[in-house]
Amino acid sequence: MTDLSDTHVLILATDGFEQDELFKPRQALLDAGVKVTLASIKTDPIQGMQHDVKGDTIVPDLLLEDVDTEDYTALLLPGGVANPDTLRMNDRAIEIIEEFADDEKLIAAICHAPWLLIEADVVDGRRMTSWPSLRTDLANAGADVVDEAVVRDGQFITSRMPDDIPAFNAAVLEALQEALEEA
Repeated sequence: MTDLSDTHVLILATDGFEQDELFKPRQALLDAGVKVTLASIKTDPIQGMQHDVKGDTIVPDLLLEDVDTEDYTALLLPGGVANPDTLRMNDRAIEIIEEFADDEKLIAAICHAPWLLIEADVVDGRRMTSWPSLRTDLANAGADVVDEAVVRDGQFITSRMPDDIPAFNAAVLEALQEALEEA
């Protein structure tokens, strides 16, 4: 495995994130030596969910408005229903996604997080997957929607649900390795 200590991944999340979709990819990144920063709309602890039951909280590292996308190699977007629904109404969250897309940096989104990609208007012509209830939204925004555990289309990696986290994590780590080798 390539040394990933020079990579820096930004995670965007707020209250209502699906616990496993933040904590498990975050831990996989940390285990691989990646620097990880969590940004949110507040710096107070944010509430995770295990489906519809409250889970663990985590303290964000910085506010969305303090994010400089030039500092990061990739963006990771966990799902949950409330988390992306809240973030897609936040102008800075959408700007961050647009900046990563414009810079052709890796963007990984799981479960309900593709709502954010739709809001940022970056899915047209892309092959993607998501939680089943978002697939119509993705298709209406121009994505080629498939039902697969993990889908990679250029700079975008998408997955359907918490059961897909192992495949999602593997795809993200592989893409980070490729990005380093190409740099």
